[in-house]
Amino acid sequence: MSSRPPSPPPRLPGYEYEQLLGSGGFADVFLYRQFRPQRRVAIKVLLSNVLDESVRRQFDSEANVMAQMSTHPSIVTIHQAEVSEDHRPYLVMEYCPRPNYGVRFRKERITVAEALRVGVQIAGAVETAHRAGILHRDIKPANILVTDYNRPALTDFGISIATGQGDDVEDSQGMSIPWSPPEFFADPPRADVRSDVFSLAATVYSLLAGHTPFERPRQRNTASDLIHRISSEPLAPLNRPDVPPELNRVLSIAMAKEQSGRYDTALAFGRGLQQVELSLSLPVTQMDVLDERGTGMPHSAEDDDLDMHTRIRKVATVDPDSGGTTGPGMRRRLDPYAGVAPALASPSAPGIGPGPAGPMDSAGESTVLRPVGARQPGLSAASPPSAVAAPEAAEEESGGTPVWPFVTLAAVLVIILGVGATLGVRHFLIPEPEPIATSQVNTVTRAGAPLEPPTDLTIEIIAPEGDGANETGRVQVSWEPPAGVTEDEHYLVRWKDIPENYDRFDVPVEVHGENSTVLELPPNLPERCITVQTVNPNGNASQPVEECLDEQ
Repeated sequence: MSSRPPSPPPRLPGYEYEQLLGSGGFADVFLYRQFRPQRRVAIKVLLSNVLDESVRRQFDSEANVMAQMSTHPSIVTIHQAEVSEDHRPYLVMEYCPRPNYGVRFRKERITVAEALRVGVQIAGAVETAHRAGILHRDIKPANILVTDYNRPALTDFGISIATGQGDDVEDSQGMSIPWSPPEFFADPPRADVRSDVFSLAATVYSLLAGHTPFERPRQRNTASDLIHRISSEPLAPLNRPDVPPELNRVLSIAMAKEQSGRYDTALAFGRGLQQVELSLSLPVTQMDVLDERGTGMPHSAEDDDLDMHTRIRKVATVDPDSGGTTGPGMRRRLDPYAGVAPALASPSAPGIGPGPAGPMDSAGESTVLRPVGARQPGLSAASPPSAVAAPEAAEEESGGTPVWPFVTLAAVLVIILGVGATLGVRHFLIPEPEPIATSQVNTVTRAGAPLEPPTDLTIEIIAPEGDGANETGRVQVSWEPPAGVTEDEHYLVRWKDIPENYDRFDVPVEVHGENSTVLELPPNLPERCITVQTVNPNGNASQPVEECLDEQ
């Protein structure tokens, strides 16, 4: 929220104002209910006193950029862009009802698994924007909203620019200092795709730390202090016992002071987070990337198959399995970030990881097959046979009779005797148990006190019926919640006794978290009544309360 008072919400045809969602430097965001199709939407409205033409161009550019990116599952969808009756431009966007990460990261402890999932999914969104030629330049927790399906969604492309304009950035207006990379404060400021990688990594860091990366608790944290630390001080590792060294390394690479030391792409950063998920045995998050170029990019033998698939398909899903080779005989890839963050120690398993080869690697003794009786290196002819020799071959060499048929027969006899004894005891000594009472699977079990119905039901005409046959009116139905209602319960609203030829009006409406809704008015009926019931998650419903329009 900004310190200024919010502007009055504009009157918009086809929308009903509900409440203020937030305020920024140049715009307010309001919650409206759209009449057709019925849904709740967030509408961002530019302030009427903003006369700066560059701000208005940014607002129009944001509408175009978000419309271009709206198909991505981790970018907020934009539905419409218009100008209100009082000449204020506005954007109609998807409403994300859950608290955004700017609210959450300072109030609650976010798990490593959630921070990794959010980082991977937003990395796919940022990579998609970069492939479309767009730099976001303002990635931060507050610009990651959460949809009804608990999926993060990137928003606020208000200061985005084309990727080719990174060396021609006029100023840093509108950028958020705590998550900005050092090059934003250079003279002149500059930006490229690695700047967005820095901001995204700083966002993931903030989710886990509970504060911004260069904020120092109980110290002065002014804008100049933060800029100085961002430009010159090293990144402090996350001090949480559940944060592995692999994650600290990925974040330190992504937030390197020099752009050349960072991951080259948001895709590479997301791949690094996926590798951390693998190391923690977590479910690996898919990274969706939309590439509208339709042609493959140059690809070397050291790129893995997943990277290649991401580049050649129009819509690619990036999985985590990024090995160091692409086939037999390929050379192991060198670590390009060893100079930025030291490589972590890894187990010296044969042929795995960057650690030095152990004694088993050079000789490969654990997998070499030799003829029976062949002398192994380092053993004399008098040495005992190796423990890895096949038992069948040893038996043949000694000329003895094989013992495995007798062992197998004895095992079968033991099993038969055990099963027979068990069945006999159950049949002769243990009485048959009483049958257990069962219930039908689909039967709804009603438990506890009956649900209370809503009270004070009212109906108000907000749009009268027109003269045309297809011009129906609309009414607003309101009620008071019953005592003891919980957030898990909702309401079922419907017209009563609707004739058969009025099918579209005979559809019950579920209302969650509200105590009012808007319905179309069925025309030409002698009596029009509405019923409302309280419903719990098990499907149990209260007695309906009823109110008739003609009785008012």
